[in-house]
Amino acid sequence: MKGKVVIDRDRCKGCQLCIAFCPTGSLEVDPRLNIKGYSPAQFKETVAEGEKGCTGCAQCATVCPEVAIEVYRAK
Repeated sequence: MKGKVVIDRDRCKGCQLCIAFCPTGSLEVDPRLNIKGYSPAQFKETVAEGEKGCTGCAQCATVCPEVAIEVYRAK
């Protein structure tokens, strides 16, 4: 895993655009509701065998209409 995604749970409105655009499937819907009553996206902290994991491409942050995502890349 080369990247890490941090999502502001309370800013996220659960539109799932980031999940749809993630080329590695590193994001999923959080079953817990945020303070506004939405199911926000969450970063998959663990990578299953055979999965690539986050590459730090930042496509999720680019498509987020709420600017709720920050992407960090490993050096």
